[in-house]
Amino acid sequence: MDAQGRGRADDIDPADQWVLNPNTGEYELRLSPSAPQSPVPRPRRAASPGGGGTATVPSGRRAAPGRSPAAPDRDEPGRDVPGPRRRRDAPEEPPGRRSRRPAKKSKSKAKKAVMWTGGTMAFVLVAVGTAGYLYLKHLEGNVSTTDVGDVAANGFSKDEAFNILLIGTDKRTGAGNEGYGDAGSVGHADTTLLLHVAEDRSNATVLSIPRDMIVDIPDCETKLSDGSTTVIPGTTGQRFNTSLGQNDRDAGCTMRTVEAVTGIEVDHFMMADFNAVKTLTTAVGGVDVCVEKAVDDPDSKLKLPAGESTVEGEQALAFVRTRHAWGNQGDLDRIKVQQQFLASLMRKMSSSDTLTSPAKLLKLAEAATNALTVDTAIGKVGTLKDVALELKKVPPKNISFATVPVVDNPAETVKATVVLDETAAPPVFEAIKNDVSFTEVEQKKKAQKKKEKAAVAARLEGAKADASEVRVRILNGGAPSGSAQETLNWLQLEEGVTKSENAGNADEELSKTTLEYAPDQADQARRLAAIMGLSGSAMKPGESVLNAQGLPTMTLTLGEDFKGAGVSLTAPTKAPDVDKSTADKVQCAS
Repeated sequence: MDAQGRGRADDIDPADQWVLNPNTGEYELRLSPSAPQSPVPRPRRAASPGGGGTATVPSGRRAAPGRSPAAPDRDEPGRDVPGPRRRRDAPEEPPGRRSRRPAKKSKSKAKKAVMWTGGTMAFVLVAVGTAGYLYLKHLEGNVSTTDVGDVAANGFSKDEAFNILLIGTDKRTGAGNEGYGDAGSVGHADTTLLLHVAEDRSNATVLSIPRDMIVDIPDCETKLSDGSTTVIPGTTGQRFNTSLGQNDRDAGCTMRTVEAVTGIEVDHFMMADFNAVKTLTTAVGGVDVCVEKAVDDPDSKLKLPAGESTVEGEQALAFVRTRHAWGNQGDLDRIKVQQQFLASLMRKMSSSDTLTSPAKLLKLAEAATNALTVDTAIGKVGTLKDVALELKKVPPKNISFATVPVVDNPAETVKATVVLDETAAPPVFEAIKNDVSFTEVEQKKKAQKKKEKAAVAARLEGAKADASEVRVRILNGGAPSGSAQETLNWLQLEEGVTKSENAGNADEELSKTTLEYAPDQADQARRLAAIMGLSGSAMKPGESVLNAQGLPTMTLTLGEDFKGAGVSLTAPTKAPDVDKSTADKVQCAS
């Protein structure tokens, strides 16, 4: 409490409580102790140093030479100035209560300061948030999308394995690209890679599809530029690269062609032209490449010394386009070089030099979104970011590059095209379909998987009942129409499983064929698994159901993987041995 709150009758001037601090030369507010004190004498008047007036000085204090203590310079920064004196004729405050007017004024100022500060911060946050949102919308506007219908109808899921078709077209649009021969190209599938990312993100496979591979292109429903829809008839015996561009085919036609050739379901596509190579490599500051011998190719204009170099822009495009500088000057050797280039680009994009540079990241975002055409299901920048983040989880050493196994086309005298290797290719496709890694993954995960596989495989071990004792009902849960009856006929007529019946369609479709059985039916389950070629993972211990005769029976549900009666359903557990490379290795093109 101040002096006025101690019951004094005297009218205390607040200025009398300001004293000079000899250490700082400043006047400070000093309140008297709370104990009762004698009345404070009135301040005396002292002549100002100039003799032209008086200055108020606290009782018992001297005025500082050359300064008026009661009225310090108001323009001097950092000086606290006491409030004005109360008028002599102003009514006195009630005894025992301090005046609240100065505190109220201070509180008002503090409140305004908080309000202004909070308002400014809110404005900044809103401005930043709006800028971020607008920039994302700007990036989204850069991305071109294509509606490919039901071939890529679903959005992107972070919890599943996914397959994305990466397509590089030979379209010559863009500054400087018209001189690259075939200037009027409609944009064929010049470079095509199927990217498979494992469900647990421990590994990924990049499978190159030769552009000169002879394939059958299926019918394709396509949206034209005027918004109408048409079905482009399929053709047989065509180069794979004509699955795009030819006859107005879009990327959806290429996706359907890949699915028809490999049996692998393609979820989405990303397509880019020549400009993508130039802009992406420039955005990251160049890509490191290596060649065993010096290159001087007049067709692609590529000139490189032997050893390591950094390429970007036009030079990077020349590197991935040239064929005459590598091996037998064919497309298959160029594919290997493109895989090495892509691996190097992946390393550069995920390097700390790129990820910690805001300028490079912004350039990369602009370049990538401007270069891409994607299906509408992943056309949002947020979704593309999710795809990139999921791919980033895969260690480079576990990203495998391989090429679809092919052989020279036997129908040609001059070898210009290739055809699918019917012996070596199917195991590669099956490995990808079943999420099998082509690389060595972390030892801990391998050990765990090995343990789980051992437990599953044990379901096949043990005694097997006679085929005549196997009691099973067959359901169609996603297999082609008529598969349940076809399997029933085969089991009864050729395999001796006479206690079998067609139970119609399952309540839901399954991707994998399953066999459910009770523990006391394990010997019957093992016999049927051996007949059907079922893996241990297809066997589902549980409970039996009663058939039409009221007898316990197993349930065989034919899933989407069903290939026909008598065709083994055992999925591969190991990827085939193929010519491959990984993204963490630096290789020199030869």
